[in-house]
Amino acid sequence: MKSLKSLRLHIGIFGRTNTGKSSLLNGITAQNVSIVSEQKGTTTDVVEKSMELFPIGPVNFLDTAGLDDETVLGEKRLEKTLSVINRCDAAVIVIDFNGLDREEKFLIDKFNEFSIPYFVVINKSDENKISERKLEDIKSYTENIMETSAIEDSLLIEKFNTCLLKILPDDFVNSPKILSDLVNPKDVVILVTPIDKEAPKGRLILPQVQTLRECLDEFCITVVVKETELKDAIENLKVKPKLVITDSQAFKTVDEIVPKDIPLTSFSILFARLKGDLKAFVEGVGAIRDLNENDKVLILESCTHHNIEDDIARVKIPKLLQNKLGFNLNFEYFTGHNFPEIDGYKLIIHCGACMTNRREILSRILIANKKGIPITNYGLVISYCVGILNRATEVFNI
Repeated sequence: MKSLKSLRLHIGIFGRTNTGKSSLLNGITAQNVSIVSEQKGTTTDVVEKSMELFPIGPVNFLDTAGLDDETVLGEKRLEKTLSVINRCDAAVIVIDFNGLDREEKFLIDKFNEFSIPYFVVINKSDENKISERKLEDIKSYTENIMETSAIEDSLLIEKFNTCLLKILPDDFVNSPKILSDLVNPKDVVILVTPIDKEAPKGRLILPQVQTLRECLDEFCITVVVKETELKDAIENLKVKPKLVITDSQAFKTVDEIVPKDIPLTSFSILFARLKGDLKAFVEGVGAIRDLNENDKVLILESCTHHNIEDDIARVKIPKLLQNKLGFNLNFEYFTGHNFPEIDGYKLIIHCGACMTNRREILSRILIANKKGIPITNYGLVISYCVGILNRATEVFNI
């Protein structure tokens, strides 16, 4: 079974033109993923390749255009390359015997700013040996260095994996779980999954599917119901549920049904913790109290979809917030990977991020914090507006 791209380790490959970035990716994947040519600027857009990289697991490579691309479209390619940084869990800087130049040093500053682990690949070692002076310059930035000839090196994959494992933080090697720390084998977990207009026909939404799968992996006794059958489900159980997880849009209804001594949270809040920083998001939701009439609020959606009549981001959340506060706000929306300019917003509300990776969400939190703009999550905003924020977050002990 293929791993979802959003759950894969995202590895960005960066460097100047013609240092062998694409050759490196082709060598690691044993496929001609990227076009290789002596012509500068061959890689014009970000090339993505997913694979299983032993022993690390599922990864997604992001091969980027050269930083010194001087073609007509070079500036736009550079913008695209730099936008990838926010998505990277780890990064590789590919250079040749010319060593680090200002472009690579600029990258290193960016990686350090966003706490992205990286290593340097000195490529084309079969052509020219890098000088000791230039090697010492690299070592002044990092000791994580790999020398290779991506086309000729029979140990390329082994060297690459060794370097990658050395730089990866433990929480990416042993990725966080959705709820395994909240439950034990044989615990009863109820998943409340409303079937409304946003539910895909014949399927459950992705966070529901992933949570269900983890419940099964943790040997929980898992009950899946709609909110209309929830009361009957609880009454028919012989033991008290350890946890009830609901779609955030049904929070108010579910809160009224589930006894107060049974922990309750939502799929969106679980994913706020899985993909981001739940403590930061909880702090961010408190900023709702400080909003004033006509303040600008940015709503971030990771995936592209057609808007529907009762869209959660564009209809339900704005209505809940304005009813709670008693005045109008100015809502703006952004969909996709590239992070927009956020100056001027008083609050950012992020989706559950089931379609993007953890690094991108952590980067967005970091950018927002640096600019002093509070950021929170759909599920937390809904629980705040219906008056059950404390109950919805109590199980996490934050």
